[in-house]
Amino acid sequence: MTWRTQQAPAIVGWQRHTVAAERVRAQLAGIPGGSPVRLAKRTSNLFRPRADTGSPGLDVSRLGAVIEVDPAARVAQVQGMCTYEHLVEATLAHGLMPYVVPQLKTITLGGAVTGLGVESSSFRNGLPHESVRELDILTGSGEIVTATPTNEHADLFRAFPNSYGSLGYSVRLEIDLEPVQSYVRLRHLRFHSIAALVGEMCSLLADRQFEGRALDFLDGVVFSATESYLTVGSFTDTAPATSDYTGQQIYYRSIQRQTTDHLSAQDYLWRWDTDWFWCSRALYVQKPLVRRLVPRRYLRSDVYGTIIRFENRHGWYAALQQRRGARPKERVVQDIEVPIERTEEFVTWFLDAVPIEPIWLCPLRLRDNDHGARPWPLYPLEAGRDYVNVGFWSAVDIVPGAHDGDVNKAIEAKVDDLDGHKSLYSDAYYEPEAFWSLYGGEDYARVKKLYDPDGRLPDLYAKAVGRR
Repeated sequence: MTWRTQQAPAIVGWQRHTVAAERVRAQLAGIPGGSPVRLAKRTSNLFRPRADTGSPGLDVSRLGAVIEVDPAARVAQVQGMCTYEHLVEATLAHGLMPYVVPQLKTITLGGAVTGLGVESSSFRNGLPHESVRELDILTGSGEIVTATPTNEHADLFRAFPNSYGSLGYSVRLEIDLEPVQSYVRLRHLRFHSIAALVGEMCSLLADRQFEGRALDFLDGVVFSATESYLTVGSFTDTAPATSDYTGQQIYYRSIQRQTTDHLSAQDYLWRWDTDWFWCSRALYVQKPLVRRLVPRRYLRSDVYGTIIRFENRHGWYAALQQRRGARPKERVVQDIEVPIERTEEFVTWFLDAVPIEPIWLCPLRLRDNDHGARPWPLYPLEAGRDYVNVGFWSAVDIVPGAHDGDVNKAIEAKVDDLDGHKSLYSDAYYEPEAFWSLYGGEDYARVKKLYDPDGRLPDLYAKAVGRR
């Protein structure tokens, strides 16, 4: 099995990890009591403002690597700030991968666990936190505790997903890995109605195979009410030829042009990163002339994200557009989950109400476990039930008489009506009572009191919604 990698990631080993973890714990101990605490991070995959606490932040730069990979046990020990790009390089070297690999290279493992993540293996493997065996968490009280599903910190283990650093920061994670094959065969299936697409998705989830092959990956793209696609992925050890979407070719456009494709396993995992799904078009890099001028190393989601966050802070381009007569914009950057039986209703409503396309669909189901019917209280999806993640990332005009936030509030209300949830990495507008009824309420308050009794870390509502 041959993998194309840039540079082997550092495997730091236990000794260096222990020193780095203790260094961060000591930093927290050195921050005066009553002072707020945050991480000092150069990059972020959040699309909501980060409050300036006035604190320099915890330096976690030495917690960004893999500690070790045990190929026999199919387990990896990983530092909390390790990116999936580095984690995947380390595990693919052993023919293994994490159970769920979020689509963007610079998402960290700790970030995906405390902030959720989803990918095309989620219909069989759930969400990233479900393949975590145990966590070392630096809590607001200044301790590093090891949390597992069954030890004295089990409540923290279950409340950590979707807590966004409000209960503590992951220092080390022990995760399960699964074997991979060299290539992924893709079949792009076109549909002329949302009802037909959802119907086929239900059939695929029931059968777990397509054209006699195991169903390893499944996601979809909706371009309009009459043009949508499901992409079925299956591992294979052979491929007649492979495509390359890390340069001039654009992956999501290939879905419309061909019915069958092959990618290396590594390129499949990062197929969306080169163009940040389709969001790179806002920066004009999908125009052939511009794309030819951009070095390949800059065709990455984190580069685009840095540019967009700079614009969000300063608003130079928005101000220029408004001087030219354009309307102000409302940012609509969200991932939501609704039960699969309500997906057609949501997508149909969205296409009619919100002028954004394409949108991404990704089915998911919690993994079988013994943690109870609602094992993750801060994001209480039902065990044994199929959901569909719907992702949409753009901006819409604020029409006369409307206000910034109106569209997002309408989406929140619709998702709630359909017994769904939305991720909290972007703008949220919930009132406190509604928010806590959806995101853990009493469970969160109890765990917060135990592990951050002095409120050194901002609570989840303050981080996700704040003052609006």
